[in-house]
This record gives sequence, structure tokens and C-alpha cells, in this order.
Amino acid sequence: MARVPLPERGQPLDVSYIYSLAQAINDMAVAVSDTSQNYSKINGQSLRTSDARIVAITQQVVSGEDAKAGNITNGVYDFEHEFKYPPVVTISPVNVGRNDEGANVTVSIKEVTTSRVEYGVRYNSTGTLSVSVNIIAIGVPN
Repeated sequence: MARVPLPERGQPLDVSYIYSLAQAINDMAVAVSDTSQNYSKINGQSLRTSDARIVAITQQVVSGEDAKAGNITNGVYDFEHEFKYPPVVTISPVNVGRNDEGANVTVSIKEVTTSRVEYGVRYNSTGTLSVSVNIIAIGVPN
């Protein structure tokens, strides 16, 4: 896409400069046109992909702690900005400690609201582990 040079202070805006501005705006309009490929469907609602809100974050759950099989650590992530409707959320564990105990965990989502997600991490074996979770939320902005 062509870049329009910035005018110098005090430079008169002539027809050729205004033409360059209009051409750059038209080029940008073509680049982001409303085609079907630019739309996403979130929970049955169709909207432009550029209008969707996507949140992706890694959150530490435990770091070098002893865990017993069957125990659950609860976690909460508050979204910085509220969604219009509860977003679609996925949470996956990350074995930060790279050991067998950290690889043997289960994450379950307890509740998703427009402003937060609550989840639990269940330890399926006993040992010292370090675990994080990757949280991805996709939804309609408020």
C-alpha cells in the first residue's frame, strides 16, 4: 500500500496532495473490503473479524509446589474489558516444569461470564510441579 508523504509545516495543500490522500484512502478501502472472508461467526452471531475481541493470556497456576493426586487448584482470570455476551473460552495446561507430574493434569472450565472465566486444575499424580494455563477467549466486544 502506498504511503502518503507528510506535508511540511506551512506547505499549501494543493490538488496533487489531496489526490494522494484520496488515492491512499481508496487503496485502504479495497484492502479491507467487506467480503465474506472478513466475517466470523461467534456463538451464532456473524460479525466482521476485525470487530471481534480476542484475549490470549498465559497464567501461572503453581510453581515448584508439591501437589497430591486428586487435589484441585482453582483459578480466575478477569477480562480487561467486558464482552457483550459470554465469550467462547478454551484453556489448556502448560507443563512449565517439564516433568511427568506436570504433564498429568486436567483443566476444566467452571464458569464463563462477560467479565471473567473460572477454572480448576486437577492433579492426577503426586509430586512437585510447575503448571501454567493458556487462556484464549473470543467474543463480541461490549
